[in-house]
Amino acid sequence: MVDWNAVLAGLTAFFVIFRAPLEVLAIILGAVITRWVLLRVIRRVVDRIVSGVKKKHNVDDTRELAASPLGAVRVVQRTRSLGSVFSNAITGVIVVVASLLVFTVVIPEASGAFALITAAVGAGLGFGAQNIVKDVLNGIFMISEDQLGIGDVVDLGPATGIVEDVGIRITQVRDVNGTLWFVRNGEVIRLGNMSHGWARVIIDLAIPYDSDVEEIQEKILAVATELAGSPKWRYRIIEKPALWGIESISAEAIIVRLVIKTRASAKDDVAREFRLRLKKALDEMGVRLPSLLSVIPTGAASTVGLRSSKSLRAKTLTLDGETAEPSESTARATRAKTAKSDGTDS
Repeated sequence: MVDWNAVLAGLTAFFVIFRAPLEVLAIILGAVITRWVLLRVIRRVVDRIVSGVKKKHNVDDTRELAASPLGAVRVVQRTRSLGSVFSNAITGVIVVVASLLVFTVVIPEASGAFALITAAVGAGLGFGAQNIVKDVLNGIFMISEDQLGIGDVVDLGPATGIVEDVGIRITQVRDVNGTLWFVRNGEVIRLGNMSHGWARVIIDLAIPYDSDVEEIQEKILAVATELAGSPKWRYRIIEKPALWGIESISAEAIIVRLVIKTRASAKDDVAREFRLRLKKALDEMGVRLPSLLSVIPTGAASTVGLRSSKSLRAKTLTLDGETAEPSESTARATRAKTAKSDGTDS
């Protein structure tokens, strides 16, 4: 017959002897299970929101949302980014809490000293870990304000590329060469998001100086309008193409600019297709474009369409990439400006 009193006494003695290891094991198991449950809940919420957006717009892949309203894309990207941040935050909090509980179990008599140590560590963190606090706070604000999301094409300053992961302290960006950049959130001073809302395709065409400018402009606009009306591209182009006209004139060429407002994710595809169609149209007209020895607007050049007061900047390029001599009109303007400046100084 089993002596249950002896069994109970043995179990009691076992728990008394191995109490500390068992409590530590229970804390670790509890932390692992809690983390698994919370991460699973976050994953299910994210999947449910993404699936709801897909179902609402009748698509099977989130990449197909480029043809749907712009808000749907932002909902998916922001949801995934928030899920990533919350997952990292939950992991960090659980690890810290579990470590503190294990410490109090292993060294119970050091609770008073531990309080002093905690205060000292807190004071040290206030002075020495300011960058970490800055990274965390900046990351939280970037996500809560929807500055970026997973899948966005962004320019963070230190790196430019596609956002692959947004952490509580680090944002991972993969550039066009495939390099994965780890950018601290606190180091992001300015952020350019090229996936928000819409984008603009800007085509600067250098046509021969002695050509019929009006005829070529009409042809350029006709090609762009035909592209915007084609079934394959009409959902990627938001507004009708606009011909801004002549941007600059040099002895070699006349620069004509056309712009097309597109969805942010379709900018490069629309630009490539338009250049292909434009090349075929110019070949049919028999127009031979001049060499690259011409004035090409760059940067903030010609922002008239944006109603901006920024001045026109230009640079002169050659085929081998070296800077060419400016045109005679540019040289005359420069000399006149210099003479006027010298007269003022004198």
